[in-house]
Amino acid sequence: MTKQIARINHFVNGRPVPNASNRCQQVTNPATGAISGLVGLASTAQVGAAVAAAQAAFPVWSNTPPIRRARVMFKFLQLLNEHKDELAHLITAEHGKVFTDAQGEVSRGIDIVEFACGISQLLKGDFTDQVSTGIDNWTLRQPLGVVAGITPFNFPAMVPMWMFPVAIAAGNCFILKPSPTDPSASLRMAELLSEAGLPDGVFNVVQGDKEAVDALLEHPDVKAISFVGSTPIANYIYETGARHGKRVQALGGAKNHMVVMPDADVDQAVDALVGAGYGSAGERCMAISVAVLVGDVAERLLPKLVERTKKLKVLAGENLAAEMGPIVTRAAHVRITGYIAQGVEEGAKLLVDGRDFDVSVTGEGCGDGFWMGGTLFDHVTPEMRIYKEEIFGPVLSCVRVQDLKQAVELINAHEFGNGVSCFTRDGNVAREFGRRVEVGMVGINVPIPVPMAWHGFGGWKRSLFGDMHAYGEEGLRFYTKQKSIMQRWPESIGEGAEFVMPTAK
Repeated sequence: MTKQIARINHFVNGRPVPNASNRCQQVTNPATGAISGLVGLASTAQVGAAVAAAQAAFPVWSNTPPIRRARVMFKFLQLLNEHKDELAHLITAEHGKVFTDAQGEVSRGIDIVEFACGISQLLKGDFTDQVSTGIDNWTLRQPLGVVAGITPFNFPAMVPMWMFPVAIAAGNCFILKPSPTDPSASLRMAELLSEAGLPDGVFNVVQGDKEAVDALLEHPDVKAISFVGSTPIANYIYETGARHGKRVQALGGAKNHMVVMPDADVDQAVDALVGAGYGSAGERCMAISVAVLVGDVAERLLPKLVERTKKLKVLAGENLAAEMGPIVTRAAHVRITGYIAQGVEEGAKLLVDGRDFDVSVTGEGCGDGFWMGGTLFDHVTPEMRIYKEEIFGPVLSCVRVQDLKQAVELINAHEFGNGVSCFTRDGNVAREFGRRVEVGMVGINVPIPVPMAWHGFGGWKRSLFGDMHAYGEEGLRFYTKQKSIMQRWPESIGEGAEFVMPTAK
């Protein structure tokens, strides 16, 4: 059986590279609990070799005209569309999310590749003729060099595509350090980039754990780090990277609220809460984990929400009828059940207990998978751990408030500020909510307001460390540096030295 387990390694300088250390980590199918692979964990030296390959490729790639870099992205876009179901199957097998959700993940990643195909337009600078007599001034944007992305398990294709298409199209070389929990999608994307004509060394994948992360953070040739993950690690990445002189963009955790006003369409709100709370088993940084029920809406909404939660179709991800798949790992399952027990101990009212889930309904061969159903709490209060902390699982907490003012104050008092939603028919409520709430991404009757490719993704407060959001125009600015050039010719230069600060003349 050991010989049948796949060896999952690295991709450096245009080709697969075996692991140089004797360290590895098991890759598991969450639906069955079976070990499907062993992923190699890179040493500091192997990370250094990947950085060296990227550094060697940078002079030629950065000097390649943007339109030619864009043509590689167009070819990569074509290949992604041809192989998107293949990528989705890889994600379902290693992450556990249902196949249709995995398809959606790949599609949202493809959006960023489409955005990066327009890099020639995005890199245009500004020009001012005659800023002073005989002097012109213009700006241009140039790539940073070797940049790196450290990405989480929950979106093994989409989150890397938030980063590397923009970075590469802008002329950088990229090192991707994906999660060792579901590493295969990153390698397949590397192969497709090579097939698209990307030169060797421009995109590299290094599998690994903290040793690989620290090697990237400390390497002097890595100029910028992008990260998505939990807030404690995001804080560590930001502080360590900045201390080593790097540009850092670290997206952290979340506790996303959905406010349901008394005038909201209750059936629509229930559908939104079920989909956004339990989709992908709640393992999304944009998942709704708190329902803020305003006024009397709780009495009308909760009976329907309880019924829908109990009827949630929890099945193996390849089953197209599935609404939710398994939890990603056994350790995550233990952590989530611990939070449910904590909620009960703290006095929240447990309306639906996901721990009681009947695993026999999930599908053949799934008895040892990491299964649970949706959990629903009512009468949750702000001092409870299940309210304060990110559970990252299918646990939805209901908090009751009297009015919109209390709802906004509740949300603004939380340490996280990633995403938020408000369901209402009232335009003034919607406008005031959007203006007053201290959260980076806001949805009005949209439960998961993930911005489109040209707008950029990022939260506020302890959900984002760094100044620039992911992808969009801010993503382009993150992966480039501005240069200002002033120019004049000898014929316009007056005689004599000038000892005063230059001014427009």
